[in-house]
Amino acid sequence: QVQLVESGGGLVQAGGSLRLSCAASGRTFTIYTMGWFRQAPGKEREFVAAIRWNGGNTYYADSKKGRFTISRDNAKTTVYLQMNSLAPEDTAVYYCAASRTFGSGTYYYRERNYDYWGQGTQVTVSS
Repeated sequence: QVQLVESGGGLVQAGGSLRLSCAASGRTFTIYTMGWFRQAPGKEREFVAAIRWNGGNTYYADSKKGRFTISRDNAKTTVYLQMNSLAPEDTAVYYCAASRTFGSGTYYYRERNYDYWGQGTQVTVSS
């Protein structure tokens, strides 16, 4: 089993930045890729970004490129999501997820391809 714990969410004004963290524990050696998803009120959960644990290849939803950056610290088994130029439409619960399967980049856009999920952290952007 793998446990994921997100942190770093909160309230920020439009134009501001936040950095989310996701600490993984347990059988982390089974993880191929870590991802971030978000779910806004009344909407489906959507893919934000993903990163391969080894090699560091990154994948982004098109709408997030340029504002969001995913990174990892293998020694700390932690994944980060740096979010800049935040807007009210970025308000959502952000979830960290881990996949045990090796796939192509777009494989990780789908939440069903992840095996473990964190509890989520709320990000609220005020206008």
